[in-house]
Amino acid sequence: MNINVNFTTLGSGILGQSSHTESVLNYSTARAALEADAKFANDITAAGSLPASSIPLYINGTSDNPNGSGSLVPYLDNNNSVNNTTVRITTANQKALGLLAANATGVDASITFKSSFSFDFNPADGITAGQYDFVGIATHEIGHALGFVSGVDVLDTNSPGTNGPFLADQFNYVSTLDRFRFSSDATTALPGARDWLADTRAKYFSIDGGNTLLAQFSTGQIHGDGNQASHWKYNLGIGIMDPTVASGVLLSISALDTEAFDVIGWNLADAPEPGTMALCATAIVFLAFRRNKAPATFAATPSEGRTEPLS
Repeated sequence: MNINVNFTTLGSGILGQSSHTESVLNYSTARAALEADAKFANDITAAGSLPASSIPLYINGTSDNPNGSGSLVPYLDNNNSVNNTTVRITTANQKALGLLAANATGVDASITFKSSFSFDFNPADGITAGQYDFVGIATHEIGHALGFVSGVDVLDTNSPGTNGPFLADQFNYVSTLDRFRFSSDATTALPGARDWLADTRAKYFSIDGGNTLLAQFSTGQIHGDGNQASHWKYNLGIGIMDPTVASGVLLSISALDTEAFDVIGWNLADAPEPGTMALCATAIVFLAFRRNKAPATFAATPSEGRTEPLS
């Protein structure tokens, strides 16, 4: 990965900000890359659970919702059109899957930290009270660049709203991770349907077509639980991709973090080496992570995050 990192003066309360690069690919091409990358049990299970050529989506809030334009009542979108047959993948994730040259020189991510905040740069001896875990925060933001993102955040922000709703096909933001995003309602509507709803119902990570719940996802900052969908559910101790952070707390990568990155195309350290664009902005904010997406044709996605509760 090519990452730019620097320290500078940022706005009030902002710990740092970052960006990562994505591009749109054909779903079948991306699915074939995941299948070719599969080496161990989780990879093989995950790749084997993917639909052959089109992703059925349980969606809401679109202008062509049969329940009414912009309605948040869910419906099944399984017409094999653009949003079912394309995916958006970060360039770093594309490198992991062999879809982009590993030595491609483009910048995969940029991270800027606020120079006036107090960071603890050595997690080996714990995090000093009143300071922030620099390595953990940087790891979280790098995690987004690696592909821990959800296009549901774009739906959540833009439909319905002052600049929407938009047609379902305009939401061609299904990410690699979204292919493992489910809910009980989505699988009831159609076995194997991916949950792409912006609402409060529970969404979960599964690598076997939705049969086994491994961890819960956040559900959306506006129409969901108050945190962007590109994260684990907050305050459940799931892993580094929790949307919250507080001073004096050591952040760490969990087995579930590792499994999520593994099944979207990254390999574990002891695995053999694999064989032979739109910009999404992010920011880390005091007591919370924030991430902003600004698709060219949509309204900017609001800041990601949730203030850490007092205890």
